[in-house]
Amino acid sequence: MNIEYAIIVKNKTRLELLIERFNTKAQAKFYIERLGGNFNDYEIENEIFQNSLQSLQLQLSKVIKNKIVERNFVSSFIFSENQLIIVIGQDGLVANTAKYSKNIPIIAVNPDKERYDGVLLPFDTNNFIGGVENVISKQYNSKTMRFAEAKLNDGQRLLAFNDLFIGASTHISAKYKISFNNNIEEQSSSGLIVSTSAGSTGWLSSIFNMSYGITNMFEKNLKPKRPKLKENELLFAVREPFQSIRTQIGITAGIIKTQNNLIIESLMPTSGVIFSDGIETDFLRFNSGSIATIGIAKETAKLVI
Repeated sequence: MNIEYAIIVKNKTRLELLIERFNTKAQAKFYIERLGGNFNDYEIENEIFQNSLQSLQLQLSKVIKNKIVERNFVSSFIFSENQLIIVIGQDGLVANTAKYSKNIPIIAVNPDKERYDGVLLPFDTNNFIGGVENVISKQYNSKTMRFAEAKLNDGQRLLAFNDLFIGASTHISAKYKISFNNNIEEQSSSGLIVSTSAGSTGWLSSIFNMSYGITNMFEKNLKPKRPKLKENELLFAVREPFQSIRTQIGITAGIIKTQNNLIIESLMPTSGVIFSDGIETDFLRFNSGSIATIGIAKETAKLVI
């Protein structure tokens, strides 16, 4: 099927969100500066993004019809095979979009290289149009990205491009029974992170940063190592496991492959959740009686490179 339309996915800037909150830019500025914040940084960030978006639209309009979809509408937007997706924003926006992309080619554009790392953003406004033309002519290169999947015993499931969180919805301890590689134990922790290869530089990396930071207090000159996950692998890590008479700390991390799943049974009467890619509103309830099977999903995303 020929590509007929480009869907631009964007998110509101921090300045736009502040103006929504305080009704006017002047009131937002007063609030930030009264608290000692740097309002100029919000303005600069917004200006750079708007200029990048304008440049992207101007170039794109000469090649293909297009329209903008805000991030909060992506989950209900119906993508089709005659479209391509252009994400302009932070890495997390690529993750939020990919889950609903139905394997349609995604061209990810970094609008501000001085501000965003762009691990998942191979293009900028200077070179993205070449990627668009390659997709239209069906002569593009892409990287297939695998999703993590949480499937409950009632049939509900949730996909994650970067990572899944399994735990309590507040800062109380999560209580559950965990099973991995024929080992079973009851745990109390701050929850689990399950990361894909795409997400290994995100939330998972902060867990490694904390672990190495604490360990370095007692073991000097420790050389940090980072996981290099393959596309068909997931890595799970238990956050702050607590050892007690009833709870153990034997299962703290592991690699999930196609042949071995992670099984978690909720022991929380209320407040148990599973959410994906940092979006707390996109969640499954995970209370007592719920059993989650965590593994690699059959769905994929196609990131143009």
